[in-house]
Amino acid sequence: MSATIEKTVRELAVENPAATRVFERLGIDYCCGGGRTLDDACRVAGITVDRVMAELDVAQAVPSSDRDWSQEPLAELTGHIRNTHHVYTRDALARIPALIEKVVAAHGSRHPELRRIQSLFDTLAQELSTHLMKEEMVLFPYIVRMEEAAVAGEPPIPAPFGTVANPIRMMEHEHDEAGGVLRELRAVSNGYSAPADGCLTFQTLYRALSEFEQDLHRHIHLENNILHPRAVELEA
Repeated sequence: MSATIEKTVRELAVENPAATRVFERLGIDYCCGGGRTLDDACRVAGITVDRVMAELDVAQAVPSSDRDWSQEPLAELTGHIRNTHHVYTRDALARIPALIEKVVAAHGSRHPELRRIQSLFDTLAQELSTHLMKEEMVLFPYIVRMEEAAVAGEPPIPAPFGTVANPIRMMEHEHDEAGGVLRELRAVSNGYSAPADGCLTFQTLYRALSEFEQDLHRHIHLENNILHPRAVELEA
């Protein structure tokens, strides 16, 4: 057990893709905070290591359909991120603001926290829209070209940004900022628990925000913990 406790959450999530579902359920940050050891992460989340270890053992024993992206070609990984998580994010960014507007109109006078949720999500939507475009137009194509050159035994194409680590550093900084907004959204919404007087639309909004949070966590995990380290290693 001590060897696992000393591993980072990132290492455990990469070794066992099903672990991300355990971490998500228990409120352990495995994407932006993936550099913490399991022991530290449990302390931050206020949960015992023994409980997490037990759930990880169960997850490890159950057959999973999750792909091990640490072993797949980077072109397939970037394609998966773009076609799955980017598509989902854009859909959510178009759909959720209308839900927020309806709930604010009906409940804003009694629940002032809704105005803060609206402001936070608007900020997140603007930042993510630009972020996705930079990944699709700059970072992902360069990573794919690096991989193609490596497979062909050719030198990598010179990067206009010096080294792939530079845009990666920027993307991860933006991931950290998005993670901070997600944490505030969860706190302001009381863990996405609709109040007793919340209508069906109110409940639908909080469920949509919770699902959005989970998808963005998985999205950032694939980039921070798998795509980016592999791209830096490939360039080296």
